[in-house]
Amino acid sequence: MFLFRKLYPKIKDHLKQKQISILTGMRRTGKTTIIKELLREVDSDNKLYIDLERLDNRELFSQSNYDNIMRDLENSGIDIKKKIFLAFDEIQLLPKIASVLKYFYDNYNIKIIATGSSSYYLKDLFSESLAGRKKIFELFPLDFGEYLGFKNVSWKKELKWQDKKFNKTAYEALRHYYEEYIEYGGFPEVALAESTDQKKDILFDIISSYINIDIKSLLDFRKEHDIYNLLKLLSVRVATRLDYSKLSRSCGFSRPTVLNYLDLFEKTYLIKRVPVFTKSPEREIVKAKKLYFLDNGLAGILSDLNSGAKFENAVFNQLYAQGDIQYYALKNGREIDFIFNKKEAFEIKEKPILGEQSDLSLLSKKAGVKKSRLIGRYSSPNYNDYIWGGEIF
Repeated sequence: MFLFRKLYPKIKDHLKQKQISILTGMRRTGKTTIIKELLREVDSDNKLYIDLERLDNRELFSQSNYDNIMRDLENSGIDIKKKIFLAFDEIQLLPKIASVLKYFYDNYNIKIIATGSSSYYLKDLFSESLAGRKKIFELFPLDFGEYLGFKNVSWKKELKWQDKKFNKTAYEALRHYYEEYIEYGGFPEVALAESTDQKKDILFDIISSYINIDIKSLLDFRKEHDIYNLLKLLSVRVATRLDYSKLSRSCGFSRPTVLNYLDLFEKTYLIKRVPVFTKSPEREIVKAKKLYFLDNGLAGILSDLNSGAKFENAVFNQLYAQGDIQYYALKNGREIDFIFNKKEAFEIKEKPILGEQSDLSLLSKKAGVKKSRLIGRYSSPNYNDYIWGGEIF
């Protein structure tokens, strides 16, 4: 059974376009499931799914004569006189595939859908060879709304989440699922796993595959243990400003090497660095970025995250699925956790209390942001003027 992803209608709509539809993101976020479902829904028999993990398929598409490739596809039942639909899975496994796709695009009546795990490869290597011929869609782990769907939980939203106050009914109904989401994140397999041990095993397998396959394929890096230690050092810095010099001293890599690795981790969908929000650069500390992981489960298995950082990382992912995020900071150390779409300020508190909203409002005015709200994790006695995190979807 196909479980709905919010990105799916956008990719499906793009099937009408001549451009190549490329779906990318971290491994095991559900890319293969989506392109198989897209191909299943195509109203044509003239279609083919091509798994590039198979050596015979890689050999087929490694031929230097691209018309011979098409003749081989004809022999497998494809009619080149009609519109062709081809779905390629894991295109990063065949470095020269971009030129094949370009030739097919330019010379045949064809719609191509493709997946690839590494945005570093797709964006840097494909930018020139497929310029103007592709549209890239990025797939992330489940947001909390999708997570509820995977759990077969439906919940009617009567207001935009930004306008809500703490709702005890929603809290009691969804609290268990939200706590699970905070703890184990949004990888589809993790969401569907029944036991805690299964969830942890899947998460360890994902991070191991990321290091041993994705990172090695991009860097030919042989010191897996050193990369793993760097990731652990990053995980304990979740929701904090990055100091690259301190990080360099802690991990033993040079500062430029640390910066290069963090660029790679960001391009391959493991982390996100959040910039400062400022309208007056000379009055702010400006340069340091804050660090977040793009899945709570991965951050959690790399280190024993404190409860507050884990909650803030979850809210980051919920907001990031919906828009642009920055943070605000003054020289005196006062901060606003998130500036959302440059218009709304959110401060993350596990248990908000009276008085924190007025402090946030004053700081938001200083930042030049009119709307501000607290986001909380737990029920707060005698206070309800805040958004419960479990309703952000």
